[in-house]
Amino acid sequence: ILGTRWETEGLQTVGIVCLVIMFLKLMHLLGLIDITETDSSDSDLELSTVRHQPEGLEQLQAQTKFTKKELQSLYRGFKNECPSGLVDEETFKTIYSQFFPQGDATTYAHFLFNAFDLDRNGSIRFEDFVIGLSVLLRGSVTEKLNWAFNLYDINKDGYITKEEMLLIMKSIYDMMGRYTYPSVRDEAPSEHVEKFFQKMDRNRDGVVTIEEFIETCQKDENIMNSMQLFENVI
Repeated sequence: ILGTRWETEGLQTVGIVCLVIMFLKLMHLLGLIDITETDSSDSDLELSTVRHQPEGLEQLQAQTKFTKKELQSLYRGFKNECPSGLVDEETFKTIYSQFFPQGDATTYAHFLFNAFDLDRNGSIRFEDFVIGLSVLLRGSVTEKLNWAFNLYDINKDGYITKEEMLLIMKSIYDMMGRYTYPSVRDEAPSEHVEKFFQKMDRNRDGVVTIEEFIETCQKDENIMNSMQLFENVI
């Protein structure tokens, strides 16, 4: 995964690739089993001992691009690691940091947590997890880019500013640590952001809209290739 090309203007690829890394690492952590081994007794997705019960299987099938067996497999892994049915931010940071010991993943995990926390209540539910996972693994290009835009749009005002892009980029540098590619390490995050922000801000108004973001990304071969890496991972 980390062998994906990060060119001089590597911001456009690194953000998307790290999103995919995030989901793959979370899936590994949750111990997701092969879907052919799933017991149909879990089909109702119910747990009597948890504080939060997820929505019904049929509703989740309608909201995602996963099959019944895939949802059962995902839920089994989730409930094994998160018996309360919820993941708070501190737990999420701890989980995510385990996979990037060479750097500091705390800030990036914070931004990712906010992108996952769909209802902004300070916790990630199973529904939040599978909806996000469905977008990144099975969604259309536009759906994936909308999800990525939401990550960069830190204050959720519908625009990406240069400052927001810089915060995300710095958090990626911190997370990757010594494994950041030499060509990326040799150039400050602010220089990467300046180059790519100017590329995205087509009307030069100082902010990037969702339309500008999607249009620019769709024309970038590295981004388009990185989005196809794990479509069949489960």
